[in-house]
Amino acid sequence: MSPVKVADELCTVSLPAALLGERWTLLLLRQAFLGTRRFEDFQSAMDISRSVLTERLAKLVDEGILRRVAYKDVRTRHEYRLTEKGLDLYPVLMALRKFGDKWMSPEGGTSFDLHHHECGGNVDVRVHCATCGNELSARDVRVTPLR
Repeated sequence: MSPVKVADELCTVSLPAALLGERWTLLLLRQAFLGTRRFEDFQSAMDISRSVLTERLAKLVDEGILRRVAYKDVRTRHEYRLTEKGLDLYPVLMALRKFGDKWMSPEGGTSFDLHHHECGGNVDVRVHCATCGNELSARDVRVTPLR
């Protein structure tokens, strides 16, 4: 059986990859999930140039992943908050973190742990069957083209 082919322009993996595939964009999202909201705080946390930061923030706002919210600090400024669309990227970043922890972590391990607010348990990312709940790997899944 030949591998399934999907046109890049219709592929729901290639479209988000085109949006998120640039390093600074993923790091911006990481910072947003860590609670960073203000331009200056993004810049100092990431050591990113003002022009690159401005461009990436504008792209994420244009795509509806972040929204600009005005606040007053001597003069009116804006902070960047995750939208519902942006919050839906959390499992994506957590999956990248899980992969990085397992395969790319320096000897010292991870730089921080994640814990559930309610019970204190460790946060984990899993792929599971929507019907039976079993955890799945790529070997457990059959791809069925829709066309």
